[in-house]
Parts: sequence; C-alpha cells; structure tokens
Amino acid sequence: MDRRASLKFLIIIALISGACHPTSTDGQKANTTDTIYTLQKASPDGTGKFYLGREISQVMGSGGGQWLERDERQQEENVDAAIANMKLKKTDVVADIGAGTGYYTFRIAKEIPMGKIYAVEIQDEFINFLNNKKDKLNAKNMEVIKGTTQSPNLPENSIDLVMMADVYHELEFPHEMLQAIRRSLKPDGKLLLLEYRGEDQALAIKRLHKTTIVQLNKELEANGYKLFFDGEFLPIQHYLIYQKK
Repeated sequence: MDRRASLKFLIIIALISGACHPTSTDGQKANTTDTIYTLQKASPDGTGKFYLGREISQVMGSGGGQWLERDERQQEENVDAAIANMKLKKTDVVADIGAGTGYYTFRIAKEIPMGKIYAVEIQDEFINFLNNKKDKLNAKNMEVIKGTTQSPNLPENSIDLVMMADVYHELEFPHEMLQAIRRSLKPDGKLLLLEYRGEDQALAIKRLHKTTIVQLNKELEANGYKLFFDGEFLPIQHYLIYQKK
C-alpha cells in the first residue's frame, strides 16, 4: 500500500471510529448518568434502577385509568382537602405532572379561573383522553403538554405550583426531572408531592409505590429544594411542599 492509499485508509478508519462513539458532550452526559443512578436486579414491580438508594418503580400504564377515576378515591384520599390546602389564588399557574385522566387537573382548573393549568403527560392514550375531556368541558384555562421522561417541557420561570399525585416514585429520571421542574418554577414557586406513606407497612399499596419522608427529603435536597410544609392530614398519603433553596 503506497503512502497516499495508506493515509486515505487511516482517514476512513478515523471517521468510522468517530461515528461509533459518542461526542465528548454525549460522553459527559453518559458519565453523569452513570454516577447518579445504579443498576441492580429488579425486584417485583421495580425497574432495577436505583436513585439514592431507592428503586424506581415501574410506570402505571394507561390501562390504570379506571383506577384513577374510581368512585372511592375521594373517600380514600380526601382529594378535596388536598386541593383546599394548596391555597390557590384565582390567577395562579399550576402544572399537574403525570396528570393521567386529569382527576386533579380539572378540579384545580375550577379553582383558578383567571389562571392556567398545564396537564403534563407522556402517554399518548392519556393525552388523547385529556384533550377530549378538555374540549367536552370547555376548560379554556387548561393546556395539555406532552412531556418526556427527563422534562415536563414547561416554560421557564412561569409556574406557581407544580404538583405530582402518586407520580414521583415512577419517574425514570428523577434527577433530571427535578432540575427541569426547578427551572420552570417562579422564584417563590412550590413543588407539591403526594406520595403513599412508605412508613405504613399495613397500607395495601405495592412497596415501590410508597415512599418515606426521609427518602423524599434526601432526594429533593440533593436537587436544590428544601421542605416548606409537611402536611400529614391526608388518610394514606404524605403531603409535602418544597421550595427552591
């Protein structure tokens, strides 16, 4: 092989090698992810992916829509009290992440007639359901947003209250989502987590779908939040409001 042919061969090999490996930016992201999450053998209903010692649960699919809309939910969870304690102003901007069928979304929309509520979902079946119900109810102050596993795709510095009802434990990328939510909050904006009490062993909810205050505080503090209000007035859920540090 002459010198020119040899040089051409080396250039081709270099191009192929570059195409098969991530750029330096992608490599940094991959390394960051590797340091944030660990992988182990998955437990029942788990993903095998751990964040700060907690195994992330599997996501409830759209087939669980009927359970979200069950007649007993108000009695079991006291949703009216949960919304009342949000202390919403009529002009507030709220985001319901993991809105599902909109059980909370549409109730909150009535409380903020001059404000706005974003219903954030990643599952197309739920998105179609939300849009159809929005049109049926003529909920003009509601907007349905398709999020991703790493971002709710909310406008930055625009939200008074972000809420997740029994959703946080299912987030595939909790670190990335908490950072994205933090960017979307106004300086005095709040994040509300409703999570089944992991401290209650008798509570008939799958283990990975329950969380403890200690674990939630650890994860939120690691992402630049501090506990603002701990309301233990609901029958089976924690009611935890966080704000930016």
